[in-house]
Amino acid sequence: MATRPTWQGYLRLSLVSCPVALYTATARTGDISFNMLHKQTNNRIRMIPTDPETGPVDRADIVKGYEVEKGHYVVVTDEEIRNVRLETTRTLDIERFVDEDEIDRLYWNDPYFLTPDGDMAVEAFSVIREAMKSAGKIALGRLVMHQRERLMALEPRGKGIVTYSLRSNREVRDAADFFDRIPEEKPPKAMVDIAARIIEQQEGPFDPSQFNDRYEDALRALIAEKEKGHKIARVEEPREAEVIDLMEALKRSLGQGGGERRKAPARKPAARKAEAEKKPAARKSPARKRA
Repeated sequence: MATRPTWQGYLRLSLVSCPVALYTATARTGDISFNMLHKQTNNRIRMIPTDPETGPVDRADIVKGYEVEKGHYVVVTDEEIRNVRLETTRTLDIERFVDEDEIDRLYWNDPYFLTPDGDMAVEAFSVIREAMKSAGKIALGRLVMHQRERLMALEPRGKGIVTYSLRSNREVRDAADFFDRIPEEKPPKAMVDIAARIIEQQEGPFDPSQFNDRYEDALRALIAEKEKGHKIARVEEPREAEVIDLMEALKRSLGQGGGERRKAPARKPAARKAEAEKKPAARKSPARKRA
């Protein structure tokens, strides 16, 4: 469990409340990140705040500003920001319950773990959790985190509550702005049926251990080889995908490589080639006899 919670406050359902702590449910500590170094000395580059007119600036002289128009800023102090306090700054108040499928997947964002903060909070926390579990719905509430009020979705899991931050309506783009550009196309039913059978062949349980970041693994292998002083061979650029017949690609994907349906299209090019090579003979003999 993370040693420091992302947010601390109170979980409240009507008149029942208890102190809680919110922890991030994901970790990025294993991600590969690169530092910027000087090309010749390999010393790490330092980013020095600089004023374009006066030069380097001490961090104590830096203030926050919001650009209201080009080149014009409103300066806001940290104390003024702290004074903008809502009730949700310290309270996650459950406002309503909805069915899970009512929330569009586009709105789901980051997951968190919500736990009781202290032994005295366990009883009230358990009551709220079990009530949510019996309702079988997703609870919605709001809290202020990272200088933003965020809508949160809560669902009981085990002895705790999993909480997701939800994107606001202004953050989610309208799908019609993109999908309306796609031309209307009604694909042949035969192709759709084959594609559906391919999907059936690839059905299986979700096992997250099978979906590692292969690009990150390749970067780690590259770093290990460089650390040993090995020369890295240049990798050829991948070839562009060949333009092939869609129906043929679907059939191959379904594993019909040796079936009779594959042989019929294969004979046509050969027959055309034989006909072109033996054109004089073709004129002497009737087409049926040659066939």
